[in-house]
Order: sequence, then structure tokens, then C-alpha cells
Amino acid sequence: MEYIVTVHQLGGFGLAAETLHVSQPSLSSQIAAVETDLGVRLFQRGRGGTRATAKGLEFVHRARRILAEVDTLRGIMTSALPFGGRLRLGVLPSIGPYLLPQVMRSLHRDQPDLRVVVREENTLQLDEGIRNGRFDAIISTPEDHPNTWQRPLFTEPLWVAVSTDHPIAALASVGAGELAGQRLLTLDTGHRLARIVYGLAGLSGGIVSDDYEGTSLDSIVLMAATGAGVAVLPDLFARRQAIHREEIAVRPLVMADADRGISLLFPADQPFDEGRDRLTGAIRDAARSLELAVSEV
Repeated sequence: MEYIVTVHQLGGFGLAAETLHVSQPSLSSQIAAVETDLGVRLFQRGRGGTRATAKGLEFVHRARRILAEVDTLRGIMTSALPFGGRLRLGVLPSIGPYLLPQVMRSLHRDQPDLRVVVREENTLQLDEGIRNGRFDAIISTPEDHPNTWQRPLFTEPLWVAVSTDHPIAALASVGAGELAGQRLLTLDTGHRLARIVYGLAGLSGGIVSDDYEGTSLDSIVLMAATGAGVAVLPDLFARRQAIHREEIAVRPLVMADADRGISLLFPADQPFDEGRDRLTGAIRDAARSLELAVSEV
């Protein structure tokens, strides 16, 4: 399984063999044996490299979960630390840089031997990762990850950013009326924020830009600075970074549903234990220090 997953990840037998420290003929023969046993072809080789077949992709998806469970089992059996001594944490890019430094300090102080591996990914990628075993936990919007263990963390208000000569820049705060007819800028639809912005547009009479979807919050701020529209930003990014930018004006958004809930989520098939409670507490403490509305549930 490890051989097949590695070939898929690296797109070639030679590089996979080098990475796994085995000979290429040995790796090829092992995979061929699996194909013979299953009666399916897992890979197609071509000029563009090695690509998994439809059956190969299904194999890789399921094998990743099994390999992750094996790693977890090995860690739990050999370590007294939570998560087997290694926490693989996924987080939204709009949250990670602003929340996690405080969380990491707390975890390192209380559990110095716990290794934490963090990856920033969009909503869809986080959901895929929590389901195939790449992550032990994710920090994300709970409605996008059904059938998971969910611990509410905090509610994050939304802000808007506009160019300094935009009429909104003269206001202390922005309501639904001020967004009527405005072009709203947001991230691509792989992010929950985009769906929230579409909802706000429906409530206010705003128009979501259909000719530009940002790949990052920084990119939609830059678009707003050119006068292309009104960027909708989550609180942590707005208060910790965007508000200090001279080329834009950042204002709080005051209207119904102008916020997003953030939760800590775990695979549904794993038991809830003290380690997960401690992680939840560390994140909530960090959120309090950033003046967010923390859930106590």
C-alpha cells in the first residue's frame, strides 16, 4: 500500500523507488503482484508520467486511511502522549497564521514532546484530509464537515475592505444598505467564505464578482485597493493584518449572518479523549486572547 500511494503522489516509479529506498524492479514487481491479485490495473504509464487509473485512485484513497490508522495505532501503543506523539493538524489559511502561534506556545509548554505538523488548506481539501486520514484534527467551518466529532471554538465576525477613496471608507461601520449594488470580492468556491459572501449578497443586494475569485485574502485585498470592489474579510485577518495596510480602509460589517463559526473537528470513528479536550482548551484560550467570542460548549 505504501508503494502504491507513493507512486501516485510522486507520479513515477523511479522517484518513488528512490524515496522509499528500494530498487525500481522490486517496487514494480510488488505493485504488479497487487494488480494480479486484485485483477485490476492501478497505473497507466505515458509520456506525461505515471497516472493512477480510476481503480487506482480508489485504492490510494482507501490505502491512505489504512496507513494512517496503522501509524496512529503504532504511535498510541508506543507513546504515552496524545495522538501517539504526533498531531497532524489542518487549518484554514485565513486562521492559521493568526491563531496558531499562541496555540503552539501553549501546547509546547504543556506537552513539550508532542510534535505538531500543521498544513493550511481550503475547506474542500481539509474535508478530504480528515476523511482519508491525512489529519488527526482540523480547524474549519463545521457545516462543511458532516459526520465528524465537532467542538465549537469561536465565532468570527466579518469586515470589509475598500480603496481609500471609496464612499464606504468614510463610514465607521458598514450595514446591508451600504452593500446594495456593490461588487463583492471573495475567495474561490473551495472556501466556505465564498458561500457566506454569496449569502450576504442575497441579503443586501450586493453582487458577487464573477470575473475574479481570489486565491488568498491578500489577493482580494489588493483587488479592493484598485477600486475593483468590496473585499469581505474574516476578523482575524482583518484585525491582525489588513487594518494596518495604508492602501485600503477596513470597516466592521454589521448585518445579519455577517460572521462564521469555527470548530475543531476530529474523525467520527475515533474516541474522544483527554488529549482532544486539552487541544480544544488550548485553542479556545488563544481565541480569548484575540478577543473572539469563544464557545464554552
